[in-house]
Amino acid sequence: MPEARVLDAFRRSILETRKGARAMLLRINPAKLLVFGYVFYMLIGWALLSLPFVQNVPIREIDNLFTSVSAVSTTGLVTVDPGSSYNIWGQLIILLLIQAGGVGYMTIGSFAMLATHERLTPLRERVTMAAFSLPNGSSPAQFIRMVILFTLICELVGALALYPILASAGISNPAWSAIFHSVSAFCTAGFSLNSNSFEGLAADPALNFVISVLSLLGAMGFLIIWDIWRNLTGRSVYLGFTSKLIIRLTLAFLAIGTTILFVVEPSIAALGPFDRLQAAFFQTMSASTTVGFNTVPIGTLGHATLLVMFFLMAIGASPSGTGGGIKTTSFAAMLGLVRSTLKQRNHVRLFKRRIAPSRLQASGATFFYFMILLTVAVFLLALTEPGASLEAMVFESISALGTVGLSMGLTGGLSILGKLIIIVLMTAGRVGILSFGIALAMHDETHEEEADNELLL
Repeated sequence: MPEARVLDAFRRSILETRKGARAMLLRINPAKLLVFGYVFYMLIGWALLSLPFVQNVPIREIDNLFTSVSAVSTTGLVTVDPGSSYNIWGQLIILLLIQAGGVGYMTIGSFAMLATHERLTPLRERVTMAAFSLPNGSSPAQFIRMVILFTLICELVGALALYPILASAGISNPAWSAIFHSVSAFCTAGFSLNSNSFEGLAADPALNFVISVLSLLGAMGFLIIWDIWRNLTGRSVYLGFTSKLIIRLTLAFLAIGTTILFVVEPSIAALGPFDRLQAAFFQTMSASTTVGFNTVPIGTLGHATLLVMFFLMAIGASPSGTGGGIKTTSFAAMLGLVRSTLKQRNHVRLFKRRIAPSRLQASGATFFYFMILLTVAVFLLALTEPGASLEAMVFESISALGTVGLSMGLTGGLSILGKLIIIVLMTAGRVGILSFGIALAMHDETHEEEADNELLL
């Protein structure tokens, strides 16, 4: 029958189109797919936050876009107060965007696929390996299941722990606030429903403890949890080098940063010894994990403290976690390179391990590209925000590029062009500094172009 032949031809056409699209996607570099995916989520969030019924007050489109990008990138910089500008529905949208950005946009879709299928598509495996920097031989499917389970457990326990703390402090709607801040802390987003973050609860040791634990668990990376899980299940008998390195560096940064802030920061000098130590630790933790919560006004910090914060925010969290920055492992690799160069070695060693040249190349490129983006951003902000101080522009740019969210107060007064600059930085920080650079620079060459490899001298 003619109708049957037409339907068959239509089905074949659809199948061929799907095969062609799938083949094209497989040829695209994973870094580009990561950028496209995150930008898509940001645009969806922008559209949802622009709906009038999710807003308590009229909000400009640029501010809705800024909030969406900040949420998906888990940065936490805001141009409007989320707690008062958006109603419960708007806050729920922000929370979902934070969750999607924190665990990775591919993770949620891949987990849904695993719930109905036994395995992931090759495309999702490639992107998952790239997004989480998984070592060769890892199972992306098992890793994704672990990520989702661990995330939900941490956020649930965190919400249950925060509820009595916030309720006793007189926070309105403490149940919702506990859920929101638990997710925000674990995803190192730093979004708060309180207009002054946690400055009003700076002296509460329970809140400081819960937020710090959640932030550290998210920032140290899922690779450590994966490593520990493999040990518990008998698949491995020792922690990997990466996990040991992350733990050592995280503890070192926390100890050194806390000590410096405790000794030199004048804004907390009048506090008692315990409260002073608590404030010093929390600000250090917030900068190094890139969570972006604060218990003391950032604008009041001294110059010496700001320099420490610059360094901690730039280095940031660890790979395959929810935080941003250059990453602790990249910093360690560059440190090993410098040390080996000074010792005149012909290879790079770190803690008695030889570092592969490819890892050194990636670390060097990440550091260099971070500095390029930072320099360009500060230069442009100097043109668009002539009234701002240089230290505020540098601080805000590092905070955005490291997806930290701490602010000296510049963000709320940015011009439209200034907000767009910060938006680009937050996007680059969430995708990954190197991945963002690869996505912008890489040209998918044809076989004919690849064959033309003659270099005339």
